[in-house]
Amino acid sequence: MTKRQTSIITLLSIIAFILALMVSGRLWFRLDLTKNKAYTISGVSRNLYKELPDPVNITYYLSGKLKTVVPAPGEIEDTLREYAAYSRGRIRLTVRDPVKVGLAVVEELGLQPRQVQTVEQDQASLITVYSGIVIEYLDKMEVLPWVISTDTLEYDLTSRIRSMVTDSERWMGVIVGDSFRQWKDDFSYLEMTLAEAGYRTRVLFSGDEIPENMPALFVLGGVEDLDEWALYRIDRYIQQGGKTLFAVKGIYIDTIYGSIEARHQEDKGLLDMLASYGAIVRKELALDRNALTLQYQTRSPSGGISYRIVRYPLWIGILAENGNSQHPVSSGFAGLDMYWSSPIELSAPSSVEAVPIFTTTAQGWSMRNSLYTSPEVPYMLEMEASETKGAKILGAALSGTFPSFFRGAEKPVREGSEEELPDMPEVARESRIIVIGDTDFATNIINVTNARHNLDFLLRAADWLANDDDVIGIRNRAPQTGRFDKITDSSSRAAVMKVIQIVNVGLIPLLVIAAGLLLAYRRKVLAKNVELKTISAVKTADTAATDDIKTPSVSKEKSDDV
Repeated sequence: MTKRQTSIITLLSIIAFILALMVSGRLWFRLDLTKNKAYTISGVSRNLYKELPDPVNITYYLSGKLKTVVPAPGEIEDTLREYAAYSRGRIRLTVRDPVKVGLAVVEELGLQPRQVQTVEQDQASLITVYSGIVIEYLDKMEVLPWVISTDTLEYDLTSRIRSMVTDSERWMGVIVGDSFRQWKDDFSYLEMTLAEAGYRTRVLFSGDEIPENMPALFVLGGVEDLDEWALYRIDRYIQQGGKTLFAVKGIYIDTIYGSIEARHQEDKGLLDMLASYGAIVRKELALDRNALTLQYQTRSPSGGISYRIVRYPLWIGILAENGNSQHPVSSGFAGLDMYWSSPIELSAPSSVEAVPIFTTTAQGWSMRNSLYTSPEVPYMLEMEASETKGAKILGAALSGTFPSFFRGAEKPVREGSEEELPDMPEVARESRIIVIGDTDFATNIINVTNARHNLDFLLRAADWLANDDDVIGIRNRAPQTGRFDKITDSSSRAAVMKVIQIVNVGLIPLLVIAAGLLLAYRRKVLAKNVELKTISAVKTADTAATDDIKTPSVSKEKSDDV
């Protein structure tokens, strides 16, 4: 190859490299081996540019120091660049340093500073950093005050951009039906989760008028407290096409004073109304072999106080495989933690389609009569296990045209009030309903079992009720770890643990020893073969040398003979 050819090839290689860098901003390739494709931009977001009549500006305000402390900001920036690359120029990304912009300006936008500990030259110190995102479309603006993970980043971007483009505010109503509960005190984790996802919640009191344009409604409890007036309001909302989640149970559990005593609830009409829609919430308690652990305080005969941790079948760990993979709300979900829940039976009218969205395992059973809830005597919890054994529906989704619970009946009146309820619509619209046989699973009790997945499920439910079916699939697409206690039968679990113990403690060390002995033997054989070959080669060389010495003398003798 001549010097001229070498120079030309080098120049062409440099040009090809530069062109590849220029194209890499629009062409992406990523090999994602995670089960739920956690690091792949979904088809919904890739095609979002088709819904954008005008450009969207995304600004990522990132402190330079934060990038040197934790790797997450780099991952966020990469995801944002990939997200924008799929938009075909409709989404523009800018990364800015808050210090250069001005901290006062950044905080006016709604970004929240955080303090992070850093270590430099063996000295620990706290630094104030920013990592927030501002989304702008025309004259609208959405802010993600603090972003430190890519887990829900795509969901947050796509859901907010879509609501800005369609000019549909993400909001919903909440009715806390139980008189002994408060939204701010007992459902603060749920409130925070909805707010972080961009939902604005409006708390409605029992009997308040429900706006017709409200996208979704959560009814949390209320079996003994929601009267006919309040139920009429809810029924009318559903007749107008309103979408509602009901989290109710047929058994009252005393969690206020900690006695966890149980009794049948006196229904004021809520359970009957749900039954008319097609979801019968039984006045029973569901139990399961796949139970969560419960820590409780007990007192010994001598008066000493101790703490015990036991498997508590009334606290059920719903497994991911017991969800309905065909339904958007439960497809790919990470399971749920349920506390003193009631089983549900489905008996829908012809105009309604009803499907389970999650159940107990086949090792589940019901408690109908005894209502014994104490963990002190476990066998009391299984008194009705043999006759009620089987998978129990604990969550169901219904869609279609629901019959009015008050159709043909007189409108309720409130004593001491002259207000008259409005008439029911002439024709019912199609609607959606989710019924969960538990209220506690949405309360702050989830902090006891660290049930973050409960909040994710409720957010999925809100999205489905608000008709964002395609957005549900990208919620929390981070790599998930399933439960480690999927084997619910105690004898089967013991057998599997025994096999694992034998494999880890016995078989694997034996295989390592055998592999070592085999390797040593092979080395020994190889060394012996080399030694034999060397000896053979030496002998061959000696023989050849001897033959060279003998050959002339033989020739001389032959010559003499001649």
